[in-house]
Amino acid sequence: MTKLINRVILLAGLIFSTAAILNAAGSREMPLLPPAPAAEPRINGARIFGVRPDHPVLFKIPATGEKPLTYSVRNLPEGLAVDPMTGQITGSLSAEGEYRMTVQVSNALATAERGFTIQVGEKICLTPPMGWNSWYSWSESVSDEKIRITARAMADSGLIDHGWSYINIDDCWQGSRGGKYNALQGNERFPDMKDMCDYIHGLGLKAGIYSTPWVGTYAGFRGGSADNAQGSHSEHAIPESQRNQPNQIYGRYPGLKFQNVDRQGNHWFGDKDAAQWAEWGFDYLKLDWYPNDVPTTKRVYQELHGSGRDIILSLSNNAPFEEVEGLSRWSNLWRTTGDIHDSWASVSGIAGNQAKWQPHASPGHWNDPDMLQVGSFGTPNTFIKEPVPSKLTPHEQISQLSYWTLFSAPLLLSCDLTVLDDFTIRILTNDELIDINQDPLGIPAVTAVEEGSNRILVKTLFDGSVAIGIFNKSAVRRTIAADLEQLVGFKAARSLDVWSWKALTEEELSGRFSVGRHGARVIRLYPAE
Repeated sequence: MTKLINRVILLAGLIFSTAAILNAAGSREMPLLPPAPAAEPRINGARIFGVRPDHPVLFKIPATGEKPLTYSVRNLPEGLAVDPMTGQITGSLSAEGEYRMTVQVSNALATAERGFTIQVGEKICLTPPMGWNSWYSWSESVSDEKIRITARAMADSGLIDHGWSYINIDDCWQGSRGGKYNALQGNERFPDMKDMCDYIHGLGLKAGIYSTPWVGTYAGFRGGSADNAQGSHSEHAIPESQRNQPNQIYGRYPGLKFQNVDRQGNHWFGDKDAAQWAEWGFDYLKLDWYPNDVPTTKRVYQELHGSGRDIILSLSNNAPFEEVEGLSRWSNLWRTTGDIHDSWASVSGIAGNQAKWQPHASPGHWNDPDMLQVGSFGTPNTFIKEPVPSKLTPHEQISQLSYWTLFSAPLLLSCDLTVLDDFTIRILTNDELIDINQDPLGIPAVTAVEEGSNRILVKTLFDGSVAIGIFNKSAVRRTIAADLEQLVGFKAARSLDVWSWKALTEEELSGRFSVGRHGARVIRLYPAE
């Protein structure tokens, strides 16, 4: 009897402890996730691509399904070719205009097809960039080897099949000036930039790089200007014995303030660097300084434009709102915030400050609320790192992805792509969500409801459907009321819960949605045809 009583007491204690743990960890409840990709082929990602006349086209058709897949394009214009095994479209087009075609992807089970447009003109970056940046993963230890490993991981993980395409090097790659342009060369960890870019392109991906108009970068490496005509950067460098690594010649920010290099130097080398980046094959530039100014932005835009290669211009960091008209004219994306962190306060604070920026976004020009805090990262501003999981809960990670999608914001990862868990892969391969982010209209969502802990965003899409984001900012699960017909202006003929890939229930159609702590629901409603 004593043993039985003790077992009952122990069991009761375990039940109480488990309940307490579940209650304390309620924020970590697992949301519903989309299913794994089906065996039949599906075409994903952007429906439109922009390129300048006579500049190289580089676009991989993102598609999922049981492999092998075979790719083809009907009405492919002369000057372009598609690789039937990889789906890479390459070549160039001279005449401006819209080239409409039909992409087809086949396997042993079926054939999928979808309309696709290549727009030749002065506008590029017609949908928000999707890709990866090295800063939170590798920071000061970034290297050629790590970039290649990351590119391979993006391909092997299947992210590439959902539209993820950019592999961007952040700060810490720079060595001294040299070569035929007297441009910045890679440091000891980047021995052959062109070969690295060729490797990235060979996987069907695109390559990005980092610089600043200042004499020195935030991490203490060489920038795009100098105080002498040779660009040797010798005047302000700290002694070699004080450097963290050989080419980190100014120490770390804010220490570089005391080296007087957080400013534009007397001699400009941006044109030389742009020519070098184009020759290496880069497709994206993150230009980092504060405050961003319009004359410098215009100058860099013109130098990139004249390089003969389409290079996206991304401004960082924390663009001054009063300059947004000029900055948005001359750049493809601009930061609307300082550096993000993997905390709910950081993510929710940034999400709540985007409304004023939204009127300035359009195809080719995007508000950038900074990188996605999903997956596992290292520690910025250090050399050696061990990746640790994001501090955001699953619901908070889904909220960030939902906000950024509805904002028509760039989707830029910075996690270690070699250690993706199943949850991270599932949320990053939600093709219904990506379809909303990559919508050809590029119209950011507007705030329809802002009441207490409730926030509802509404985004108009190209096919007449509407996406609705229902956000719970409170620390407990709540039921949120939303009059769907009033929000979208029509009675839906069809509905989709984007995070579960299911039609709405009767209760939800009547306007009642259960939303997790700091969570989000994204609904797509279709009118009658």
